[in-house]
Parts: sequence; structure tokens; C-alpha cells
Amino acid sequence: MSDVSVLPGSLAVRNLFEDLLGREVTVSPGDPLSAEEIRTATVAIFTDAGQKIYAAMGMQLSLAANAGAALGLLPAGAAEDSIDEKQLFPNLAENVFELCNIFTSLLNKEGAPHVKLYQVIYPGMELPGDARAVLLALGRRLDLMVEVNRYGKGKLSLSLAP
Repeated sequence: MSDVSVLPGSLAVRNLFEDLLGREVTVSPGDPLSAEEIRTATVAIFTDAGQKIYAAMGMQLSLAANAGAALGLLPAGAAEDSIDEKQLFPNLAENVFELCNIFTSLLNKEGAPHVKLYQVIYPGMELPGDARAVLLALGRRLDLMVEVNRYGKGKLSLSLAP
């Protein structure tokens, strides 16, 4: 069986964010999340039907807070307060969970294994070692800087499991 997994393109990521947040979003190539940044990142773990990790997506705290605030139509100050306190407030976390769930649509395609959102790990929670390894792995990955207009920006890293 051939490998039919494909990373979504940066345009697809931008379109998803813009459609979901209802505002302009700028996406550009970025650096991968570092091991240090993962400690405060929001990480979505995607699995296939057999519960095997298919991909891990990490969002820097600033991106998670800004996207969560924009999705909830909250003022940018809500995101700034969350970033200042180095935690993702529950109302923002709920919105980010929904964003991660919808992001799954970029990972599913005809002929490929069905992928679903398994879990979202928020800042301060323990990230499972296997998901951490996937997120830090070299190879099939997409690293972007995502800027949400009138809110702010942050890194997004998506890595497919080997």
C-alpha cells in the first residue's frame, strides 16, 4: 500500500484560519517549535482509526491565544492577558479545541486513512512522549508563522508521524 498522506499546504492552512476566524490571516514560512516552546504550546494529537498517532500539531501560546480570542470574538486584550499569564484561559482553550477539530479536515483526503482529533494538550499539561517525538521529528512537517489580523501571531508546526 502506498503512502497517501500529504501535508496540507500553507494556502490551505491560511484559508482554514480565515474562514474560521472571519478575518484576514497571513501565513508565511516559519521556524519549527523548539523543545522549550512546546512546554507552553497547545498541541493537537491526531490519530487514525487504529488509535495510532497520525500527526501532531503545535501552536505557540501566542497563536493559540490570538486564534482562540478571534474565534470567540473576544477583544485582543483577552489574548494578551492569557499570553502574559503564560496559560490558555478556559474560554480560549475551548475555541482552540474547536479550531483543532476543524483542522482535521486538512488531514483527511480520499484514499488516505481517516484521521480524527484524539486529544488537545494545553500549556501546563503533560505532553505524551510519543506525541512530543512526532512533533519534534524531522521529515514530513510544515512550519509556519501565522498572523491573525488585529490580534497577533505565533508559530504553528505540523508533523506527520513516520
